[in-house]
Amino acid sequence: MNDLGPLECRVLGCLLEKQLSTPDVYPLSLNALVNACNQSSNREPVLAVGEAEIQEAVASLVARGLAEHWPGRVLKIAHTARPTWNLSVQEGALLAELLLRGPQTPGELRTNTRRMYAFPDLAEVEGCLGALLEAEPPLAVRLARAPGAREARVAHLLAGPVEAASPAPAPSAPNPGRMEELEAEVASLRTELAELRAAFEAFKAQF
Repeated sequence: MNDLGPLECRVLGCLLEKQLSTPDVYPLSLNALVNACNQSSNREPVLAVGEAEIQEAVASLVARGLAEHWPGRVLKIAHTARPTWNLSVQEGALLAELLLRGPQTPGELRTNTRRMYAFPDLAEVEGCLGALLEAEPPLAVRLARAPGAREARVAHLLAGPVEAASPAPAPSAPNPGRMEELEAEVASLRTELAELRAAFEAFKAQF
């Protein structure tokens, strides 16, 4: 399970995210999943992929036991990662965020997962990260703290070992940790409307 490709990680992250952020339109149709993978908000990097590529990634996840098809008038796709790895809602939100935007500090994760789960404090974030770090096999790893950074970042391990030699640039702000949280919170607020609009469009597409 630790050799997923970049697009498989994106698809799995989107399925985890949408189950928690827009449950009314989950599982996702293929069209909705393509839109989610190509979303410009809450994604790093931003992609532009087509249906054929997404179908191939879904087929790979199904073969690995991490996704399944839901038959119906419109074929839909759901992940099976949470039952496979016995993930709580909180752990699923953290894993989704790591899959969608790469390594982040606990503070960034707390802010960026708000659309999926509102962590009341960093202690709960750290507790849930601990479950991912200590899983067998581990689903995440804490990277070495970058020079000048207040917090170490955490990365998922679903695509294999993570190069520790890719630290975030040393921040120059006087209070970098707080600045990171504020910037992430502003970005999250700006995307809430886009999330709702995408969910509404996906809902309309069913009729």
